Amino acid sequence: STIFLFFLFRQVIVSCFQNYANNIRSSGINAEYGGGDTIFGKIIRKEIPANVIFEDDTCMAFHDVAPQAPVHFLVIPKKHIESLNKEGYRVVINNGKHGAQSVYHLHIHVLGGRQLSWPPG
Repeated sequence: STIFLFFLFRQVIVSCFQNYANNIRSSGINAEYGGGDTIFGKIIRKEIPANVIFEDDTCMAFHDVAPQAPVHFLVIPKKHIESLNKEGYRVVINNGKHGAQSVYHLHIHVLGGRQLSWPPG
């Protein structure tokens, strides 16, 4: 189920967001709480509804409004972070047979260096 998937990866996701937030603080980059003036900020502030799976002080997980697969949800930091860098890249976790996992040891793919399309796969 979706909730099981989220909790399976929750610790990795939350740790990544917390580490990134710490790096932002130490670098002097301005990142605002409350999600900024984006659709995600409005979801965080409960100005527009979302089918929320999980929420704590650090992040929120909710179902995508235009799913590209039977299970499709987003996990966002509550602190507005526009981007990790200007060039751009995609982070992917392949999990299980249907997720095309080939090495059964949790790992993250970082893809970049060219324009990527959506939806993937």
